[in-house]
Formats: sequence, structure tokens, C-alpha cells
Amino acid sequence: MIPDVRTYLRPARMPHILCPGCGHGIVLGALLRAFHRLRLNPDQIALVAGIGCSSRLVGYVDVCTLHTTHGRALAFATGLKLARPELTVVVLTGDGDGLGIGGNHLIHAARRNIDLTCILFNNAVYGMTGGQLAPTTPQEGVASTAPYGNIEPPFDSCKLMMGAGATFVARGLAYEPLALEEMIARGLVHRGFSFIEVITDCPEYYGRYNQLGKGPEMLMSQKRRTMDIMEILATKRFVVRDRPEVRAWNLPYRLGILHEEERPEFSQVCWQMVAGREMV
Repeated sequence: MIPDVRTYLRPARMPHILCPGCGHGIVLGALLRAFHRLRLNPDQIALVAGIGCSSRLVGYVDVCTLHTTHGRALAFATGLKLARPELTVVVLTGDGDGLGIGGNHLIHAARRNIDLTCILFNNAVYGMTGGQLAPTTPQEGVASTAPYGNIEPPFDSCKLMMGAGATFVARGLAYEPLALEEMIARGLVHRGFSFIEVITDCPEYYGRYNQLGKGPEMLMSQKRRTMDIMEILATKRFVVRDRPEVRAWNLPYRLGILHEEERPEFSQVCWQMVAGREMV
């Protein structure tokens, strides 16, 4: 039976601020279904976010929530997990918030292997603050601060996280919410730092600037450019055609669970050290 995700929401905070065609609501739905699947107690869940469209989602969810400063969500979440290790702590962040301004906190949370689940919404721009260039903007993609096209190579955030030491790394699409739900559920039960990148669209600032169509067309474009798409689907008429390929998602990306390993978790090691000192 499909859960009614509205039971996890704060009706008083509606309507939401998301633009028509935005994929962020799809991602949030997958997260809430993962909570339901795992039978997590809402009073034992903490959602932490910084600044950005995706970060605003925490205000709509009826669990323990913490809205922090730009780029600092993982720093706040680290402190929260160390103080309350029994909580399930989830960080919602964007590519600008988490990978740009907060990139230093991101790599060190992965290095420490603290038991957080970080969901990074990759929409290729700073979506809420004016469509500026982000670390994930594809080369030659147009942004408000790159009107002639981006000349910088974008980050592959999953490769970065594997290099930094994250023990669970996955990538999903807003186009595939059921697969995304499975990845998030796996990340939530993993003991250590879980990083899940979600390709989700900004139809207003990225799609409109790059003439990629509206929300539905951009979602179909995600699937069309993945490695495992069948050739017949790549020729469907409803896919936006005659667009600059370099300005679309820099796919093929590898999707699914890309890396999983076990090693000591940071907060547990800290508490064991404290307990050992107190016994001496």
C-alpha cells in the first residue's frame, strides 16, 4: 500500500514555494516514503538544511527540523549527531549550498564517516538566489553569471565523495522516484556517511536560460541521456530536440548505488573514547 505522505507534512506551511515543474517535490516524496518503509519514528528524525530551494523543504516536514546558514548544514548536523547519536539525521542540500559554499564541510563529513545521510539536489545552478553558476553547471551551460556559457568543468560529486571517504555513495534521478526511494532507504540504514546525489531540474533558471523546455521535457531529458536507456526511447517525439547537447545534463552518469563499505563510524568512536576515559 502506498503511504499518504501528507501525514508527514505540516499543512499550515502550505502552499509550498516550489516552481511549477520543479523535481524537488518528487525527491521529497521518495524520502518520506523511505521513512514510512523503515517505520522510523518522526520524533527520532532530524532534517537539517542550509539555504536554497531544496533546503526550504525541511520546513514542510513534521519531524525535528533545523534550518541553518548557507553552506553550513553539515556542520550543524555533525554537532547534532554527536550530541544525540540516537537520532536519524538527514541533510537536505543543493549543489550550490552543499558542494559550492559548503564543499569543505561536505568532504570532511565524508572523511570522518559520521552517520549522516546527505541528499544533494543537483539542479545545475544556484536556483533560489538568481540562477548563478554552480559547481555542477555543465560546460557551455548558460547561467546568470555565465551569459556566454560556462567554461569550467563541473564536479562529479559522487567521485568526489568516494575520494573523500564516504562509505555509501549513490546517484538517482527525479525521473525515477521508486529507484530513488530504494537508494534513500539503503542510505538511511547504512551506518556511516551516506551521500545520495539526485539529478533534479530547475526549469526556471537552468531550463529556461538554456532553452531545454519545461519541467516534463527536462525530466524526460534526464532519462534520455543515461547510460542504460534503450535506443528506441531516445528517439521519442516528446523529448525536446534540436537543443544544444552541451548545455543539457553532462550525462552519461553512472546511476544507482556506486559504492558501499563498512568502517568505524565517527560519533560511535567518539562516545567510546569518552566512556573509556571516564572509566580510567
